[in-house]
Amino acid sequence: MTLRHRPAGIEHPYAASPDQRTPVLPLVGEPIHLGVEAHEVRDVCLTWEVTGADGIPRATTLPAHALATDTADAAALAGGEGHLAEAQAAQLASSGAYGVDVPGLADDERARYRFTGTATDGTPVETPWFEVAPASWRPEGGSLTVDGIPVDGHPRVVPGSVTWLASADGLHRVRFSLRIAPDAHVVGFGERYDAVDQRGRVLDAVVFEQYKSQGRFGRTYLPMPFAHVLPGPSGGEPWGFHVRTSRRSWYDVGATDQSELRVEVALGGTHDEALDVGLYTGAPHEVLDAFLTEVGRPEELPAWVLRLWASGNEWNTQALVTERMATHAELGIPVGAVVIEAWSDEEGIMIWRDAAYEPRPDGSPFRADDFTWGDAWPDPKAMVDALHARGIKVILWQIPLLKTRHDLPPQTPDDAQVLLEGTAMVEGGHCVTEADGTPYRNRGWWFPQSLMPDLSVQRTRDWWTAKRRYLVEDLGVDGFKTDGGEHAWGADLRYADGRRGDEGNNLYPVHYARAFGDLLRSAGKAPVTFSRSGFTGSQAHGLFWAGDEDSTWEAFRWTLNAGITAASCGIVYWGWDLGGFSGPVPDPELYVRSAAAATFMPVMQYHSEFNHHRPPLRDRTPWNVADLTGDTAVVGEFKRLAHLRERLVPYLAEQAAGTIASSRPLMRGLFFDWPDDAAVWDWPAEYLLGDDLLVHPVTEPGATTWRTYLPAGTWTDLWSGEVHDGGRVVERDVPRDVVPVYVRTSDDGATASALRADLGL
Repeated sequence: MTLRHRPAGIEHPYAASPDQRTPVLPLVGEPIHLGVEAHEVRDVCLTWEVTGADGIPRATTLPAHALATDTADAAALAGGEGHLAEAQAAQLASSGAYGVDVPGLADDERARYRFTGTATDGTPVETPWFEVAPASWRPEGGSLTVDGIPVDGHPRVVPGSVTWLASADGLHRVRFSLRIAPDAHVVGFGERYDAVDQRGRVLDAVVFEQYKSQGRFGRTYLPMPFAHVLPGPSGGEPWGFHVRTSRRSWYDVGATDQSELRVEVALGGTHDEALDVGLYTGAPHEVLDAFLTEVGRPEELPAWVLRLWASGNEWNTQALVTERMATHAELGIPVGAVVIEAWSDEEGIMIWRDAAYEPRPDGSPFRADDFTWGDAWPDPKAMVDALHARGIKVILWQIPLLKTRHDLPPQTPDDAQVLLEGTAMVEGGHCVTEADGTPYRNRGWWFPQSLMPDLSVQRTRDWWTAKRRYLVEDLGVDGFKTDGGEHAWGADLRYADGRRGDEGNNLYPVHYARAFGDLLRSAGKAPVTFSRSGFTGSQAHGLFWAGDEDSTWEAFRWTLNAGITAASCGIVYWGWDLGGFSGPVPDPELYVRSAAAATFMPVMQYHSEFNHHRPPLRDRTPWNVADLTGDTAVVGEFKRLAHLRERLVPYLAEQAAGTIASSRPLMRGLFFDWPDDAAVWDWPAEYLLGDDLLVHPVTEPGATTWRTYLPAGTWTDLWSGEVHDGGRVVERDVPRDVVPVYVRTSDDGATASALRADLGL
């Protein structure tokens, strides 16, 4: 028997839950919907008490009406087929949802309210009282500065554009507009899937796990409140800006007014709020350099991270991993790293599945010799050693959550290690907490109700990673796939570094990757983490991939946008699950085209989603694609590309080092080198890989020829050796294992000749 109302609901960034107030912060006069979830409760009513300027409360009792389950938001979340789709679609569903709609409040009014009802046994049930005061946009409020100087009269700030969202309780948001030329281009905001140039779009910056179709919804795992503003045909100088906040922010990039970039930023809700905006001038790489100087610079990683990465979510035994890598060897397809995702018990993500051990009530770390290995993973150390002997590095999957009784099998005993770990985590003060000090339990659809370690402070980073130290020091593991990181929902969460959730949640994936990078460093290893989520500051922490996506041509095109935009914000080592990872295996053309493109990206890797081991297998290995489609040429084509990638590694390593030294992105849009060439904006999917290679992936099915714009200079076709003058469009034949690549050519042609020779062409 429960009756639950939460003013902010689950605090999903893009959807309302049935038990929340909508809007959470109403404007003056704006109608308000109040939702409640009732289980085994009838006769649900709302008591709505409004107090005006005269100080006299006036109460009304209103019956709540039952709400039909609305699946529209749930469907938008799910993104199609996949093992997380049902969980996402069900998250917002409720069989006992009720609601009441009340009129808006006047500026001098505030209200308190509660729900009441009768339990099925006749017992009265009621929620606590809640209060709400309306807000309005006002010209006066807090302090807004640009590089520490008040914005009044600043040439980049539109006069009169600064307004503050204020209520009787404090300041909640600030709005302002930056001048942009009507034909300027705006690139950045972190990893963006929908387009490279964000002009004409409306977007926000909040870390969110959009499971597939990120380009359709405009959502991202890796946002940043930073962007480049680049001149259009009318001219001007390039510049950039950084909204110096970790709270959520929103952007109208010339969508409402072509000459304005409108910014809205969440504030802390006090009566004394301040926000500073950084502005940078200069060429795009100079703007990026200034930004990285402020927020943290990338670190050079060993060259092996630039080789082929291989993984499948269903490789859940030592025998399967060994067999997959042996098949690579038999077919002559080189691999640089294998990512083992399904290695653990998936409870605490620290103990190998079916290993036997003596539980530790205090939650202290294990060492390798504390385990007796089981049938699934009979000797992890021998496996790692054997893979190392083949030149293959080993990466293990992680997620920063610890399961609780809610998400464990019913027969799980009370002394199970995962429950002991949870007790130690809570008692040791290592959890992210709610405002009342109780442990936060994951509100998302993946690992629901799990505990989340507070990685904002070194104390808990050390405590959490100590439990995984044996994996590195005893077994020789080389890195971690730091998956997840998007699970902190709630403005009032509390972090040990003093931040509330509204300013700490976006930073969580930064702390997460840092924690595992520090673990690896402390064990004498390179800080190789492989993350999908991040925020400002993530540039300094490891590698990234573009997250979950279907095997479609549309997703392929979105991914190119993601790579170019992430790089424009300082992400160096970036890749994607080539050909997509979810759904049936891609058709041979999409698979080979995407593999050819990934050969010329900073990170080349394939991966596939868990599908309950149902046939046909959905592994993205080239031989499985060939077997399922009957196209035997796939294996040979992929093999040639993998060998080409091996020969490309020295160039990539050299260029990555140059990127880190110069802040010229490794996978960079052509606007970095030709900011005054208006034509480059007509070809947004082209990019430079390092200083010398111009890459233009084939992203349309059935293509036999492909046109590419070559900017100023002299260019040599990597494959044919044909030389072209720049400033024009060229066309070439494109067999499916050929991606158009052109080499920036010196006067004597030495650069192109040397590169072609190094690549065996």
